[in-house]
Amino acid sequence: MSELKGKIDFTLFVSVKNANPNGDPLNGNLPRVDLNGYGEMSDVCIKRKIRNRLQDFGQKLFVQTEDRSDDGCKSLKDRADKCEELNQKNIDRDTYAKIACREWIDVRMFGQVFSFESSKNSGFGVRGPVSIHQATSLSPVDVISMQITRSVNLNTGDKRSTMGTKHRIGFAVYKIMGSVNVQLAEKTGFSQEDADLLKEALKTLFENDSSSARPEGSMEVCRMYWWQHNEKTPSVPSVKIQRAFTYDKIDHPEKFDDYNITWELDGCIKPEVFNFV
Repeated sequence: MSELKGKIDFTLFVSVKNANPNGDPLNGNLPRVDLNGYGEMSDVCIKRKIRNRLQDFGQKLFVQTEDRSDDGCKSLKDRADKCEELNQKNIDRDTYAKIACREWIDVRMFGQVFSFESSKNSGFGVRGPVSIHQATSLSPVDVISMQITRSVNLNTGDKRSTMGTKHRIGFAVYKIMGSVNVQLAEKTGFSQEDADLLKEALKTLFENDSSSARPEGSMEVCRMYWWQHNEKTPSVPSVKIQRAFTYDKIDHPEKFDDYNITWELDGCIKPEVFNFV
């Protein structure tokens, strides 16, 4: 495994068509929308999709969903207990963290808080080098709601159909931003090979991610920008890189090409640009 070559910034523009990209469970599973009407996807949602793609690539994950568990463990503590190296006698926290980072790619990528009950190495965290912003749509979104019914009886003797509501975004383009910190990567062991896996996961973020709320093909990575700097701390900060994007405001976009997205910033390394539409 080779050391990370330099700081990384990345940006994805993803489209959503007749799908719910990230429902709010405390608001009837409505698509997340801010006070100004712009759609949102939480960083937790995006990290979950990245983890799933890494798992598809054959990588070992610490934070797995129950339906995708590949090691028979039912909880994070079960997974930690199953790792023999982590259960050595008199193991200190630094050693514990190094072993966890070596064992699971998502720990050395995103970090992890270890807070298991009745564990001497509980109550500390590993800070990961990869940070993800919550995604925001380029324009205000239109939320469409549809009434649905269930006509099959759950129990013998039921007489009524059950009513419900399903929500979706008609069409929107969301901007996802993130970066990789070299200093933190050196601490967790996040390597250049791990960065290459992250890049591939982002390119195919919505593969194997379909559901009733996100039918196959309803979410797509349209364009991706990837900057790998030559320095650990480049002279151009991430905030300037992300502010350098320009595009027209579209009230009711119907396709990705409705936006004329451009990027230009003097003094900054040119990004790799991947177009998928």
